[in-house]
Amino acid sequence: MKRVLIVEDDMLIAELERDYLEANGFEVDIELDGMKGQNKALQTDYDALLLDVMLPGKNGFDICREIRKHKKLPIIMVTAKKEDIDKIRGLGLGADDYMVKPFSPAELVARVKSHIAIHKLLLDSNESEEEQGMTFQNLTIMPKSRRIYLDEKEIVLVNREFELLLFFAENPNIVFSKDILFERVWGMDALGDVATVIVHVNRLREKLGKNARKTQFIETVWGAGYRFCIN
Repeated sequence: MKRVLIVEDDMLIAELERDYLEANGFEVDIELDGMKGQNKALQTDYDALLLDVMLPGKNGFDICREIRKHKKLPIIMVTAKKEDIDKIRGLGLGADDYMVKPFSPAELVARVKSHIAIHKLLLDSNESEEEQGMTFQNLTIMPKSRRIYLDEKEIVLVNREFELLLFFAENPNIVFSKDILFERVWGMDALGDVATVIVHVNRLREKLGKNARKTQFIETVWGAGYRFCIN
């Protein structure tokens, strides 16, 4: 049985989320305090985390940042904050998805199932000794095992970050607009807007570090979009 942790200070909302998830076969824990929720997420194995932003003890943004340092589980932020900047911040800190209250409980369950399924595919992908990686200078991408190495050190990417980098690497030196990238990488599962592309590009650049900026793997083409430059 899949386990989900809900960190939400409104007990009525938390219980509503729990009831729908339990009706769909999930085991659910609830924490009303941010710090307690963070500790529980770090100390216990969960398959997904539903995380509010405005919490007593510690806010959801800081919790997301801390958990992402140690775990790869899907994080879905659930909040009343509607501003785009808050969505961008949550995604930029490593959240996999962002839902704004009020929301459909059925949609919440669908998103939880989707992210857990994607995460399982990542875990089930074992790196083979015969796997041929895609190497660009000091960057190596292993498509089958979904792993990234920079200067022979593994870089941890969340699902969409990997998909975006792989798409770039499979289509080098071609300029793609943000709209096209959003359509190709997020596809039919897309729930959001092209600002998500900007967030993920920035996150990739940050994770790939100074070497990546120096070699200009992901180059901004002003007024047009981005390209994966290997020349």
